[in-house]
Amino acid sequence: MGAGGGGSGGTVVAAPTPAPTPTPTPTQTAGCSLRERQDWAAAQINEWYLFPETLPARLDPTPFASVDDYVDALTANARAQGRDRFFTYRTSIAEENAYYDAGSSAGFGFRLGLTSDNRLFVTEAFEGAPALAAGLDRGTEILAIGNDAGSLRTVASLVGTGSGDALDQALGGSTAGTRRVMQVRDATGTRNVTLAMADFALQPVSNRYGAKVLDDGGRKVGYLNLRTFINTADPQLRQAFASFRAQGVTQLVVDLRYNGGGLISIAELMGDLMGANRQPSEVFTRITFRPSKAENNEVTTFTPQPESIAPTRIAFIGSGGTASASEMVINGFLPYLGTNMALVGTNTYGKPVGQVALDKGACDDRLRVIALAVQNAAGNADYYRGLANTVPATCQSYDDIGYPLGDPREASLRQALDYLAGRSCTPILGAAAGTATGTARTNGALVSERQLLTPSRPTPAQREVPGLF
Repeated sequence: MGAGGGGSGGTVVAAPTPAPTPTPTPTQTAGCSLRERQDWAAAQINEWYLFPETLPARLDPTPFASVDDYVDALTANARAQGRDRFFTYRTSIAEENAYYDAGSSAGFGFRLGLTSDNRLFVTEAFEGAPALAAGLDRGTEILAIGNDAGSLRTVASLVGTGSGDALDQALGGSTAGTRRVMQVRDATGTRNVTLAMADFALQPVSNRYGAKVLDDGGRKVGYLNLRTFINTADPQLRQAFASFRAQGVTQLVVDLRYNGGGLISIAELMGDLMGANRQPSEVFTRITFRPSKAENNEVTTFTPQPESIAPTRIAFIGSGGTASASEMVINGFLPYLGTNMALVGTNTYGKPVGQVALDKGACDDRLRVIALAVQNAAGNADYYRGLANTVPATCQSYDDIGYPLGDPREASLRQALDYLAGRSCTPILGAAAGTATGTARTNGALVSERQLLTPSRPTPAQREVPGLF
């Protein structure tokens, strides 16, 4: 089993069942009519769903135009209770395997956040992708979008259409070769840039700022920014912690502010890399299924690695984009560190559940069904409203895009360093789960927070990397 997540509308996800990557099949393939696919989806949900008591006794699929709409209708009762916020969904086997195996995605390669006053900013740009190559990076504001310079429409006018996916549609989906002209503004001024979407491999740990050792008043503090829990994170995490170990790091800032989740196996590795002083008998996480599937329950204990360190204090930076596997790591250390760990930033998404991956290979259908609860050693699996209500030490801050990630001047990192040094902070207010909005003060001025932009039907990469386009 594995797990993961996706901020706004994503999920804690089970590791994909190993299978050959299929070629998308013709519409008329036997067994792949809409009704057959809907019936298959209903059967899987009825067998595996973590909350079977919420499922309708019988729901006619005929009125529903797609598998997606039918799945949403089947899970509507649990969603109304806040236990399944579109965490159960259908996706493409081929697309998901490509993402989890190698971070493969198609797009401009930036992460976008929208303010409450309808301003669109790049919060992060990814190496090897078109946006960064064109000079768009953290802090760049996108003013207008069009197919060409003559059809530019302002962000405010697009949002003003009332369509929740207006910006997604203006950006053009996620097909390599799609071209857009954008009017942007940054420190160099205002200009138009033309970007073409391309296939790129998202790096879980940035080679620019993903892992470093900071000197904070003579104290060595390890800083790790993990973007996503996918297979290629394994060697990058090991390299980062080997460097921390070699430099004697015992205090950590783990920046998960945009991390929507990913594979449980990588979350477990991350626990091991921070568990040099943990015993093999000590529990990191428990996975529990519904009673009829209890044979799948798992207990994972710590397995220290050659690169492992033994942190005495950890500051986790989080936000409304921090979900599932990210929350699992934070929650997993709570029984052992207590007030020697803190959540810094804003409240997290709130997703203490995970999925199994069920495949109908001939149709390239993978159904992600919420089937398991994720607990820590103390049995806590109740953080649907975010971890700010569970972690005893919290420090409120904001995402300061005026500075690069990993820069000690950036507000959340600065607050994390203050916590590690024993300086006081303001606790995170009890915000609703899944939000990344609010205001903060900097130099006496109000700063608007940003909601990570996510389409209503995100791709596999967008589920795990909220805000990705």
